[in-house]
Amino acid sequence: MTDIATLSAPSTDLIGPGRLVLVVGPSGAGKDTLIGLAQAACAGDTSVVFPQRVVTREASSFENNEAVSPTQFGQMLAHGDFAFQWEAHGLRYGVPRSIVDGIRAGHVVVVNASRTIVEFARRSYANVTVVSVTAPPEILAQRLAARARVSDGQLDDRLRRAVISAVPDVVINNVGRAEDHAAELLQAIKRL
Repeated sequence: MTDIATLSAPSTDLIGPGRLVLVVGPSGAGKDTLIGLAQAACAGDTSVVFPQRVVTREASSFENNEAVSPTQFGQMLAHGDFAFQWEAHGLRYGVPRSIVDGIRAGHVVVVNASRTIVEFARRSYANVTVVSVTAPPEILAQRLAARARVSDGQLDDRLRRAVISAVPDVVINNVGRAEDHAAELLQAIKRL
């Protein structure tokens, strides 16, 4: 199964001067865990924003999302409420349009996103950092099985999915202590 991204046409003016940090990678890599730890480390720093994605599945402890029905999602899309959106595993994901204002204000916006939107983002935003979070297949399988989320569908489908994407700026092999790898993500966010 592949992701399907539906995006607005990029304008000729790149959105900036702030920066968009896209955290991408396969299901089970631990993206949301690392983002949550980085968000906690940035508490009080108003220059770094972690927007909630909109997803057509129930919210869970594994990700920071606003749950909406497919009908609500379609209405939000029709109203232009998303900076970009994609479909994967029979679900729809959207990133609020408010990130555009944040980036124009000079903020760093950190988003768990699909690898399919990387090229669009690089054509639309002046400053994009792509952080790929990964782990070996056996670790991904263990993590997906442990969360036992019905909306995840077939684990084999998630593990077999191949997404061709651009070369990331940072790669985090998320095996071992999550805190150590969250520090790597934080370095990418803060450009330390």
